[in-house]
Amino acid sequence: MPQKLIDGVHVKQLRLNVDERGFLMEIMRPDWETYKKFGQAYVTSAYPGVVKGWHYHKKQFDNFVCVRGMMKVVLYDGRENSPTKGVINEFFIGERNPVQVQIPPYVYHGFKCVGTEEALIVNVPTEMYDYKEPDEYRLPPDTKEIPYDWGLAPGLKHG
Repeated sequence: MPQKLIDGVHVKQLRLNVDERGFLMEIMRPDWETYKKFGQAYVTSAYPGVVKGWHYHKKQFDNFVCVRGMMKVVLYDGRENSPTKGVINEFFIGERNPVQVQIPPYVYHGFKCVGTEEALIVNVPTEMYDYKEPDEYRLPPDTKEIPYDWGLAPGLKHG
């Protein structure tokens, strides 16, 4: 059964254009419904079993696409006035499921590499990273404020 999406979250199935040379996959286009504006593009990685989370942004939308390996992306809606307050979404994205997950401001998110090799996410956020005043608000992966268990082993590194 499909999960109820957090208000403002969008998931776009991506298409692999494949031929004898390899493949091409578009990550973001200005004519897509998920396009709002361009801030920057970057890649982030996680090693097997490593969790990066939780955090949210006040200004930017994130647009995650896992281009190598598989990631479990988890979202939590802690927004007081949201119709989906308290809802958790889980997405398994990557080589076996090429999708874009758009995460709106104020929605907590994190990800965990669920494969046996390092996984890579390309993010195309709507804002540039501000080194002097970062738009990032963090909680540790094992916080009690979010009712989610990443299944972290004692001593497992996370960030």
